[in-house]
Amino acid sequence: MCGEHKWPKLSPLKTGIRGLCPRCGKGKIFDGFLTLKKECPACGLSLSFADPADGPAFFVICFACIPSAAFACWFEVAYGPPFWMHLLTSFPIILLTCIPPLRPLKGWLVNSQYFHKAEEGRLVFDKREQLRQRQAST
Repeated sequence: MCGEHKWPKLSPLKTGIRGLCPRCGKGKIFDGFLTLKKECPACGLSLSFADPADGPAFFVICFACIPSAAFACWFEVAYGPPFWMHLLTSFPIILLTCIPPLRPLKGWLVNSQYFHKAEEGRLVFDKREQLRQRQAST
């Protein structure tokens, strides 16, 4: 698209949880369940900046997996059911609370990185700072 196009600021939450492009809000950013596309099919935004790393898994573990595992432990202690009862209750609860949130969380984190212009940290000094450091070391 045109390099002079002004893109509106879109909410990372609204576009991210739906898996939409952080710049145009129209193109889908996922190619598969959790794999990101190389670029947005609608506006051509390169998604190479996106690196949510283990963020989605961390949030799922903290806010979904721990409570559902706590339920499984409570169920075992309170009722002492046979193993097959856990297969019918605890296992589906853990799967349903842990897998579906991964994609919306990853979309939100990618969109937040774009919105806040997050990038890898660098140590950059201006010339005056470098001169001060050289003088201090001598």
